[in-house]
Amino acid sequence: MNKKTTIYDIAKVLDITAASVSRALNNNPKISESTRKLVLETAAKMNYKQNKLALALRSGKSYNVGVIVPRIDSNFFASVIRGIEEELYAHKYNVIICQTHEDEKREFENINTLLNAQVDGILMSVSNFTSESDSSENDRIIKRVIEKNVPLIFFDRKKNIDGVSSVTINDYDVSYLATKHLIEQGCSRIAHFKGNQSLEIFANRLAGYKQALLDNGIAFNESYVVQTKSSVEAGALAVNALMKLKNPPDAIFSSSDFAALGAIQQLKKEGLRIPEDFCVVGFGNEPFTDFMELPMSTVDQVPLEMGKMTAKVFLEHIDNTGNVKIEKKVVLTSELNIRQSSLRSNSQALEVVNNKKGVKI
Repeated sequence: MNKKTTIYDIAKVLDITAASVSRALNNNPKISESTRKLVLETAAKMNYKQNKLALALRSGKSYNVGVIVPRIDSNFFASVIRGIEEELYAHKYNVIICQTHEDEKREFENINTLLNAQVDGILMSVSNFTSESDSSENDRIIKRVIEKNVPLIFFDRKKNIDGVSSVTINDYDVSYLATKHLIEQGCSRIAHFKGNQSLEIFANRLAGYKQALLDNGIAFNESYVVQTKSSVEAGALAVNALMKLKNPPDAIFSSSDFAALGAIQQLKKEGLRIPEDFCVVGFGNEPFTDFMELPMSTVDQVPLEMGKMTAKVFLEHIDNTGNVKIEKKVVLTSELNIRQSSLRSNSQALEVVNNKKGVKI
């Protein structure tokens, strides 16, 4: 096995001290530019690799950041991760990605593993089934993150914890707009596929939906609200239940594109025309929504922008040398993409035909 090159080997070749080599490699201002250049050139020729662990111990930084998401096989979370990586790459940070698969135990293990790996920060979207109880294991380990002064930034799905920053979208406002859009298309019996109400983003989507009904003189009907998972199967099952009602709905605003897709498939099986008989709006702007036979109206959650902003908030925390308390609550503006699955208006329908991406509100 080949012996690894050390700073002592470089020092011997250049006839200088190992301390001088170390300072040159770490851009110490006490070393002249000519010496630094010579050391770097020699290190490259001798295939010298810096000990990242030792460097981290000296600087107090590992230059590793943990990112925890429910799943990476989702366009939304994949795009958020891309935004985080693009923003942090310029600052020489590496990203360690963990998945919870919507499981509290895995979420706990992910946080614990990242802490043990000495990451410089944790950027996290909480599990769909995370308990809100103060006595839960996950709450205790999150408190441990805060106590260790490791920057913790929530994105999309968050918990409200003092001293913890977050980056979300305007879920309430855009849900209000989506519901109002359906009302403007002549729908009066609008159902809602809601997510886990212990998570603020889903509670805000339900609240925006309810307020839009109220402001437009439509009574809220509890039987039109169905809690669903983010899956095609869940959407189809929810539609089955809704269509058995004495007075079934004529539209759906779903908190998930996947559930909305399942709803559309099931509605077509039952012989209903979309949007003539039934309108549908999803949430997430997954790529398939724009390439369906009938493109789906949906909310764009601006994931790339969310990822970049989450990384920027982390950098603000890590650069806080004055130990000033930072707690940022960033709310990004999302967009409602109106496509053919919810359009009955002839003028807007013509605009959508001419502009496949849809009308952004």
